[in-house]
Amino acid sequence: MTISTTKKLLGATVAVGVVFALAGCGQAPTESGGTSSAPETDSDFLPCLVSDAGGWNDKSFNQSAKEGMDAAADELGIKSLEFESANDNDYAPNLETAVSEGCSLIISVGFKLSTATVESALANPDLDYAIIDDWADNDYDGTVDAPNVKPLVFDTAQAAYLGGYAAAAWSAQSGVNKIGTFGGMQIPSVAVFMDGFQLGAEKYNEDKGATVEIFGWDSATQTGSFTGGFEANDTAKQTAQGVLDQGVDVLLPVGGPIYQSAAAAIADSGKDTVILGVDSDLAVADSSVADITLVSIMKAIDVAVHDATIAASEGTFDPAPYVGTLENEGVELSGFGAFESKLPEGLTDELAALQEQIISGDITVESPNSP
Repeated sequence: MTISTTKKLLGATVAVGVVFALAGCGQAPTESGGTSSAPETDSDFLPCLVSDAGGWNDKSFNQSAKEGMDAAADELGIKSLEFESANDNDYAPNLETAVSEGCSLIISVGFKLSTATVESALANPDLDYAIIDDWADNDYDGTVDAPNVKPLVFDTAQAAYLGGYAAAAWSAQSGVNKIGTFGGMQIPSVAVFMDGFQLGAEKYNEDKGATVEIFGWDSATQTGSFTGGFEANDTAKQTAQGVLDQGVDVLLPVGGPIYQSAAAAIADSGKDTVILGVDSDLAVADSSVADITLVSIMKAIDVAVHDATIAASEGTFDPAPYVGTLENEGVELSGFGAFESKLPEGLTDELAALQEQIISGDITVESPNSP
């Protein structure tokens, strides 16, 4: 059984395959296109995508965004331009280049591009913009700072709640009764996973009379273990090791490539610890960790990018914020893959019931980091 269902966002649907296409570095954009029958679109329409420093092959939100843009370009039978940022200093120049190249729609990937995106949008009011995982509200007044920027945000706490419940069930079955998490930067789009993860584990304890402990995050105080960035480096590995040293047998690394550091720390430990993926179905995106990936907490970034691109091509782009939820299938839990036959009896039915209760409002997943 899988909690994953066909994604339907913003009034359109698409099946996006897992394509690991690498873009060139920094200054030069890549192009993609196709020849399939397409919706009627402006012949001058040019969609563009700007990554954050994680790059297109991060097995996470950059890659998912690129897959969505590529799928839309193929469907429309046009070319798209994609600009890969090597570091934070590339954001503004890449956006400037996108404008100079004649881009009609510019989608930026991640909160770190927020300031540069708003500045570009204000300077180019006739262009459409969207940004992933950010409200484009840099003065924190509760409104988007430019009227032509569409936030694409996700209430990931809902899907993470299911992931936390599953993690607690797995650890309780093993007799370890300890799970953990750590993140990249402490920002809402990261902490929202950790909040949901903790709340789901607490729900398991409540329902089962269990005593599974959570390490690496305290939702009440909003404090926990973070690497300070999203690079898979020694700092990330040491941070993962610090949580593993608590004796956990399930670990949730939140922050793109840092899962690689978690996997390395687990390999060094020689223990049977499993991880949870984030954003994309990690067991599919990276086969090298499929054997330790219990399940993934996913955001349909690819579909949100696809649908925003199609709408912009048809002249129906709406800058109103989009919030992905379990109900609209903007967030979801993946299947369990090779672990399906090893799960506690009845777990998948319990998860399905919890999902329906969240959608109906009988359960409210309350995270201060939810959009």
